[in-house]
Amino acid sequence: MNRELIINVTPTEVSIALCEDKVLVELNKEQCQTGFSVGDIYLGRVRKIMPGLNAAFVNIGHEKDAFIHYLDLGTSYRSLERIVHSCRDGRRQQRVESMKLEPILEKEGRIGDILKPGDEVMVQIAKEAISTKGPRLTADISLAGRNVVLVPFSNKVFVSNKIRSNAAKKRLRKVAQEVLPQNFGVIIRTAAADAEDIDIMQDILSLVERWNKTLATMRKSEAPARLMSEMSRVNTIIRDSLNDTFSQITVDDETMFNEIKSYVHAIKPDMEHKVKLYKGKVSIFENFDVAKQIKSLFAKYVSLRRGAYLIVEHTEAMHVIDVNSGNRTKAEDDQEQTALEVNLAAAKEIARQLRLRDMGGIVIIDFIDLRKAQSRQILYEEMQKLMATDKAKHTILPLTKFGLMQITRQRVRPIAVEETSDICPTCHGTGKVGPTILLEKKIEDQIQMLAEKGCRYVELKTSPYVRSYLRAGIFSLQMRWMLKYKLRIKISADLSVGMIDVAYLDKEGKSLLME
Repeated sequence: MNRELIINVTPTEVSIALCEDKVLVELNKEQCQTGFSVGDIYLGRVRKIMPGLNAAFVNIGHEKDAFIHYLDLGTSYRSLERIVHSCRDGRRQQRVESMKLEPILEKEGRIGDILKPGDEVMVQIAKEAISTKGPRLTADISLAGRNVVLVPFSNKVFVSNKIRSNAAKKRLRKVAQEVLPQNFGVIIRTAAADAEDIDIMQDILSLVERWNKTLATMRKSEAPARLMSEMSRVNTIIRDSLNDTFSQITVDDETMFNEIKSYVHAIKPDMEHKVKLYKGKVSIFENFDVAKQIKSLFAKYVSLRRGAYLIVEHTEAMHVIDVNSGNRTKAEDDQEQTALEVNLAAAKEIARQLRLRDMGGIVIIDFIDLRKAQSRQILYEEMQKLMATDKAKHTILPLTKFGLMQITRQRVRPIAVEETSDICPTCHGTGKVGPTILLEKKIEDQIQMLAEKGCRYVELKTSPYVRSYLRAGIFSLQMRWMLKYKLRIKISADLSVGMIDVAYLDKEGKSLLME
């Protein structure tokens, strides 16, 4: 399998596309400097106790109060609370390595006995804010590295179940125990199986150092405050998935390129040469055929081979996917076989769509009816096989009598369709656009204004259709404007630009018009 990571950087967000054999399978978007990401550690202040829910609402600086359940406090909360108090009361800070751990927190307890309004708590974001809900928190703090996950207030060493070799497990436990400070535990990740001993040791020591820096930050912070930020989404994806199957990592921003190259050099030096800076004239997503795939794959209707298609609906409670055979006519004399073939093709695309759109919660799939129990079992096993590579926790149930398959999938972020959907910039949500006949005059007026200001170069970024219109003919509009206003005009097409929208850019790609 050939895997590529393609990264598009804009002033407001970073878009990360993961392609397998040139096919888009994951799309992540990270808003620049928004904070409140999974893994971030905050010093929060308890706002309200909800005895009926056995939970509390905590102010961490987000517009909506974050939520923490009693069970999310973790068994080591009393030890964490002691550390927080030592950092906040002005006394000498207590170190985890030298302290005696407090008794574990009972599972059958009440949050009102542990927390009260106004208390300062050290928490970590477990789920980002979704829809009308604020972030979900946990006080069971952990710090993730490439090879291990550091767990303060624990003395246990766990090894990933995906590492099957007993010899490898024994080696990894020994390596971790040699360098782990007192009262620190680790979860050894699958990636550690191929890592050198020294790399694992350095990973553990760097995470311990991050923990100490977090405590130092808490000592001089006032709640609510962010104590530690998880690394960028780009580096997180690279950290969790970088292996020899990657053919290249391509980014179109030099600053991000240097950051990624430095990070890859630190974790896997032999793959540093695969990090490349894109300098093409067309957008990076168009060059790698990602923009076209995004346009076609995030629609309500998703086409399959030979006329079959999916209908994807998102509701507040669940996601619903309907499988339709369309005009498929193959093997009309054997409807069962035809239905099974369509369902198997749909299952492959659905597994991809779940990752691509990052759909979480309850997913209901209405497959084409299968009469034979053997066919239903084949479809069920195929779906399990296709979902095996999905890193999100999930549960798949066999088909019901009505041909419905139920899937639950871990939900930690808003689905991608929610993030990418917005009011149309062309019609502003009205469903109507201005008269296209005036577009030519509008563009010329802007060019005239720029020429009068002394501008000698302008790049027009338009939709492909507008670009074709402006460049049509020997004596095109582009040529006429260049001669009339004595400036160089370049016209480039971008699928992300609205049908009749135009961006006016300088040589560095910065807007020439003040919004």
